[in-house]
Amino acid sequence: MTSVLYDTPGPRAKRRNIVYTIGFLAVLALAAWWVLGALDEKHQLDADKWSPFVTDSKVWTTYLLPGLTETLKAAALSIVIALPLGALLGIGRLSDHRWVRVPVGALVEFFRAIPVLLLMMFASAVYREFTTVSSDFRPLYAVVTALVLYNASVIAEVVRAGVLSLPRGQGDAAVALGMRKGQTMLYVLLPQAVTVMLPALVSQLVVIVKDTALGGALLGFEELLNQNRQITANYGANTIATLVVIALIYIVLNFALTTFAGRLERRLRQGRKSAAVTLPAQAGAAEAKSKAVSDA
Repeated sequence: MTSVLYDTPGPRAKRRNIVYTIGFLAVLALAAWWVLGALDEKHQLDADKWSPFVTDSKVWTTYLLPGLTETLKAAALSIVIALPLGALLGIGRLSDHRWVRVPVGALVEFFRAIPVLLLMMFASAVYREFTTVSSDFRPLYAVVTALVLYNASVIAEVVRAGVLSLPRGQGDAAVALGMRKGQTMLYVLLPQAVTVMLPALVSQLVVIVKDTALGGALLGFEELLNQNRQITANYGANTIATLVVIALIYIVLNFALTTFAGRLERRLRQGRKSAAVTLPAQAGAAEAKSKAVSDA
């Protein structure tokens, strides 16, 4: 038997795959044993390095939770601004008017080509030299500005690719019904493209959450990862334990985001399927009713 991607392995191939799997797991176990041994020699596995996260609530209330709040604040602001801006830029790239399509395309390609870290540096310098934004809020402003500019450009490409992936007949049918280009995009193409774009959009939202850490490393933005310095300075140089806890918080946060998006995607797909099943049934009922009236 064969599948779309590969031939079904035979008995010899199955045995070979089992041997490869066992060998890989053995190498992985040896690597984990070596890492844990090295950490133990450096006393990074001692209980006093990890106990503050369980026994001392100040670690959470003074450092981790405020840092998480700043991370969520920057990410939420960036997402709220970047999503509609990216959608507008993506629609602009699909415009029939050259005077709209070309400048928007140049803008999108420009900000996609610049690293987020460099955008944060430029944004911070601009706010420092040309605005009256307080130094207390300047890192947040710079982080959000850089994340919006970069991710709106990426989202614009996601929107454009999602719309172009739809069958051409969708737009032609809308035009045949007398809908204008803007109506076709808003009421026909974008709603169908959402389910196509959603996985890529979710990946980009996860990137936004993680990229807030760049502001902490460069601008002193007091986000979650930046709290590592304060914790290790006050709790006995427990760098490894602190980084592990922060990594787990990031994992939980991004897992919750992807889980929510997965459920939303399934609901959207089910809604489209139910609509596709219901409409023919309604049409058949209406036809039967009209036939009964005509017979009467």
